[in-house]
Amino acid sequence: MDAFLVSAAVVAVAEIGDKTQLLSLILAARFRRPWPILIGVFVATLLNHFAAGWLGQWLAGFFSPDLLRWVVGLGFLAIAAWACIPDEMGEEEAQVKPYGAFIATTIAFFLAEIGDKTQVATVALAVKYSPLWMVVVGTTVGMLIANAPAIWLGKWMSDRLHLLRYVRFGAAAVFALLGVLALLKVGV
Repeated sequence: MDAFLVSAAVVAVAEIGDKTQLLSLILAARFRRPWPILIGVFVATLLNHFAAGWLGQWLAGFFSPDLLRWVVGLGFLAIAAWACIPDEMGEEEAQVKPYGAFIATTIAFFLAEIGDKTQVATVALAVKYSPLWMVVVGTTVGMLIANAPAIWLGKWMSDRLHLLRYVRFGAAAVFALLGVLALLKVGV
């Protein structure tokens, strides 16, 4: 159960103010169809995070427990620093062809998530926790926790995005704490 809860919490916090959350806002404003957008986010995240989690579990077999602890700890510290950098989305990235809210969301969200801090966090979580399916379900639930409000309240939140800057620094603090705890051999 720890794998699920930690994975959900880490990704929910990491996703706040992220470019994929901004993408959810844009898609919600463009299509005004929250359910197909939410289902598209779910499908894209499940596929993307399963691949990332599988990679993390595969990589875990190559490291000793002490080296693995350092890799995970330093990885979380790097994600903390990365979380301090605001994501920006230019207007050209917001152009989505009208192939339907679900298809547009699934494709755009999957591609935007490649190499994103939540995908990197999923790799790190899969290295540390098992079973893999609990990590993937946890990270997917965390992604939905962060993106569902953005989808339904897209217009309202888009007028107040400046507030997310403060939340981003809170997310950085959480990742820094996770990194330090991992380096100090404290179980999280």
